[in-house]
Parts: sequence; structure tokens; C-alpha cells
Amino acid sequence: MSRTDAILKRLSQLHPRLIDLSLDRMLPLLEKLGNPQDHLPPVIHVAGTNGKGSTIAHLRAFLEAAGKSVHVYNSPHLVRFNERIRLAGTLVETDRLNAALEEVEAINAGEGITFFEVTTVTAFKLFAETPADYLLLETGMGGRFDTTNVVKQPLGTIITPIDFDHQGFLGNTLAEIADNKAGILKRGALSVMGLQRPEARKVLDRAAHRLGITPIWQGEDFHGTAQDGRLVYSDEQGLLDLPPSALLGPHQYDNAALAIAATRHFGLPVDDKAIAEGLRRVTWPARMQPLRHGDLRDLLSPGHELWLDGGHNPHGAAALARTIAELDAHTKRPLIMIMGMMSNRDPAEFLAAFTDFAPEVMTLAIPGEENAHPAAHIAARAKTLGLAAQPMASIEAALAEAAKTPNARVLICGSLYLAGDVLAKNNTPPD
Repeated sequence: MSRTDAILKRLSQLHPRLIDLSLDRMLPLLEKLGNPQDHLPPVIHVAGTNGKGSTIAHLRAFLEAAGKSVHVYNSPHLVRFNERIRLAGTLVETDRLNAALEEVEAINAGEGITFFEVTTVTAFKLFAETPADYLLLETGMGGRFDTTNVVKQPLGTIITPIDFDHQGFLGNTLAEIADNKAGILKRGALSVMGLQRPEARKVLDRAAHRLGITPIWQGEDFHGTAQDGRLVYSDEQGLLDLPPSALLGPHQYDNAALAIAATRHFGLPVDDKAIAEGLRRVTWPARMQPLRHGDLRDLLSPGHELWLDGGHNPHGAAALARTIAELDAHTKRPLIMIMGMMSNRDPAEFLAAFTDFAPEVMTLAIPGEENAHPAAHIAARAKTLGLAAQPMASIEAALAEAAKTPNARVLICGSLYLAGDVLAKNNTPPD
């Protein structure tokens, strides 16, 4: 076990529950550290169900193309915890991360606090200590009681499309979930809203009105569409004819447009040239990521395609299915889905988006995850949809079986935890 893993294991034992949404435990700890959350560069705070990470990736690419230094806070990580904390453009170095975690651990002095709370406190400490021009801050879950929601006055907030997810913590209706996510809105902070269903839109509108905020709305105040292989963006400031995002999938046009709108609405020092350059260079691992080399890729022939996506809810599945349809329109191939999923998700709800492709489904228990579905359960749920499915003992066994289908399009999906395991075994970790 590495030193980082040993520290993180100790921190995970400070509270009996992994998730316990509250700000009451971390505020006293932040105060003991001098309230680093009050000493940050301008913050753009992002909440929503899907698209948070991709929207942040686009914003980071735009700002860095304009020569700005950017902190980023994302979760969860895929392979190494360091991926959660990017300091002025670079993932935090392990020695510095360990020192910060141990300092926060010592100051906390054994008080009850969740893993995500204590590690977010550590991230704020590192962000406050390191000069940068901006901080792009992603919520972990929800909004109102999310650990990131201690920043009193962000430069701006973004709420990406809201859908059903984490109902046990955020509410059982779209209205309840939207109300929770609306908690990141702050009086005096500008706001940009992604495409929303009517129930969520109504709640967000009401919350913004209470705070005296006039958000701009995707699909009304700004638009981004694919035209002849280009991204055409429009708002009240005018029309932009741009290259497509380097991130694959029709939903990435929406995410890119959301980031462009935030860039313009928040007055970020990014010109049209930097936006175009950012679109060309943006990266975001495990989001319809092609695996073109690596130890696992070598188990397939050159004639196979291998894709990795961490989408894990029905909204993400729908976006992923649209991407597969787009690939099929260019070159149709047999689809093989290698899938693992956590036990708080219904595999059938996810797979329902893919029935028209008649995929062969190979299922896995995610290695090292106690709360993952057994491979046999996922296969049984797939069969209720009329799909051919079989449990596999390992990702290597699944790829060996997939190799028997010539020129197949192989998609590994269903969980970010599975995606992280795949990137590690492929020897292609992020950065």
C-alpha cells in the first residue's frame, strides 16, 4: 500500500458513513486552517447530473489556450487520487498531496468527518496556497449540502442538465433533485443553465428569482449545433463558426456550447481564437475515449475498435447510444458491450438505450468494489431486454472473447470505477 493510500484509508475511517450530506463537520475544520475557501482565485462552480466534467474540461481548455493558469477540482478519480486536484494546470504532486493530507488529518485530530469532506478541505488548502487565475470547482453530489458549497461568492455558477441520480440522497423527483442542485446559486453571481426538463427548469427559475439572478438558458439565450462537421454557436453577442470538440459524441456539442456561454457571460479573458484552440485540444478521460494502444488493447486485433466510457445512469446511456449511432452512420460494426455497474444502479435501465443495436453483452463484477453488482446479475438483467449476455471472469477474458468477432466495436462501460480499473490495467492512466 502506498503512503497516499494509507493516509486515505485512515481518513475514510473517521466517519461510519461514506456519504452524509452536511457542511457542519467541515466548516470548523476549515476555520482551524484559516478558511482557505475564502482565499481562492475566481471560482466557477458547476453542478448537475451529467456533463459537469466535460463542461469543466472545455472551460479549462479555453482558459489555458488563452494563457491562463487554472485549478480544477473533479471527482471521483479514475486511477490515482491525484487526478482530483489540478494545481495551476498540473495534477498535484504526490509528496505535496501527502503532506497536505497529513496536516489536515493532524488538525482534525480524529473528529468525525466524511472522506469527501476531509479531502475537499485538503483541496481548498492546496488551491489557496497555489497562485492561479481561476478555479473550476465541480460538486461531488447535489449542491446545497455538497462539500464544495462553502465558497461564498463564486464568479459564476453553471448547472448542467439535471436528471435522476442519487435519489436516496437528493430526492425522488426531478423537482427535489433540482432544488438540491440549485443550492450552489449565489446572490450576485452570474449563472448559466444547461438544457433542462420542465420540472427542473421551474425549480431553477424560482430559485434564481429569489436570489435576484437572471440566468442565461441553453436553447433560448444561446445555442450550439453541429453543421457540416463544425460547431456553430450563437448568442446575443453574435455567431461563432468553430471546429468540433475533440471530445466525441453529439452531446459534447451541448457541453461545449455551455462552456462557451459561460466563457462569454462571465466575461472571461478568452477570445474566439482561444475557444477554437481549446475545442481542438480538450481532453477528458473515460468519456467515449478511444483506446488505441496499451496492454488491454493488444488483446484485440488492429481491425477492432475499443472504446471506454464511464457513463452509468440512463441520461448518460442515452448520450452514449447517440454516439454509437453516429459511429454506425459512418461505419457499421457489430457492437460488443463489456459492462460493470455499482449495485445502486439498475443495469436494465442503462442497457435499454442500446437495444436497437442488438449488442452482445459481456458482464463483469468491478474488481475491488464490494458494492458492485455480480456479473451474473447484470447478465440476467440484460436478458430481460432480450439481449444476448454472459458473465465473464475478468476484463482480459471478456476482451479475449470479443476478439473472436471480427471488426467489432467494443465498448467498455457502466461505471467510472470500472473505467479506472481498465485504464490502470491498460497502462494508460490519465496524464
